[in-house]
Amino acid sequence: MLAIVFAGRAAADVYSFTDSDGSVSLSNVPADARYSVLLADESGPAATSPLPPRVAPALLVRAGYDAIIERVARVHGLESALLRAVISVESRYNANAVSPKGAVGLMQLMPATARRYGVLDAFDPQQNVDGGARYLRDLLRLFGDDVHLALAAYNAGEGAVVKYGNRIPPFGETQRYVPQVLEFYQRYRGAS
Repeated sequence: MLAIVFAGRAAADVYSFTDSDGSVSLSNVPADARYSVLLADESGPAATSPLPPRVAPALLVRAGYDAIIERVARVHGLESALLRAVISVESRYNANAVSPKGAVGLMQLMPATARRYGVLDAFDPQQNVDGGARYLRDLLRLFGDDVHLALAAYNAGEGAVVKYGNRIPPFGETQRYVPQVLEFYQRYRGAS
């Protein structure tokens, strides 16, 4: 499928749709309104840029980051499904994501966390996923392998989890974050 994207000319329009889990569907016949033109037939009047910015990252993501995620998960003794779930919720697989609070990259590392784990370039997918995985591994150890608490700490900070008696802090964002990640986690586990 990536060959379609990188081909110099397309024989017909190619449409794409990116699902909420980051998966991409391609078609020459759009099934519904969620599809948009990815590649336009260059011989027709509607020729456009071959890789619209909102489509290209989602399409290239899975092929580009799967090997990194698998390798990092193995090295740090984590399930790749958990890393994928965190990445899905944190950045939707956008390595250039920057949150309003300053978190950066695939796993949305805060600058202090990036420094703590020796991440020199938080936009570099390898460094970002490695730093985020090490942080997540340390949080799992700190909270006795309780995934709920580790995820809450990943979102709100370990101090917040400890402050609230080793419970998920009563912050709306964190209360929504933990179930979202767990939902993706179960999906990725089921798919493997």
